[in-house]
Amino acid sequence: MGNYFGGMMGEYGFGQTGLFGFGWIFMLLFWGLVIWSIIALIKNASGRQGYFNQPENQSKEKTPMDILKERYAKGEINKEEFENKKKDLA
Repeated sequence: MGNYFGGMMGEYGFGQTGLFGFGWIFMLLFWGLVIWSIIALIKNASGRQGYFNQPENQSKEKTPMDILKERYAKGEINKEEFENKKKDLA
């Protein structure tokens, strides 16, 4: 006979394989979580945008009208040029 924590069943009564043979599943889940966390930290530190945290204005391409409005707002073109180009786009 062994003492309370040892004996024929191994440490804590779970045997040599650990938790009735399912210890390897928990080990895989643990290491998968560790690796996933490291990758997430690296992506976040590098400023790389993922699918779910992508800014809304980058999810679609700019239309020619959007570009025209931006140029007018920046002062690259005057109102007359803006109106002429706007008519051309319509």
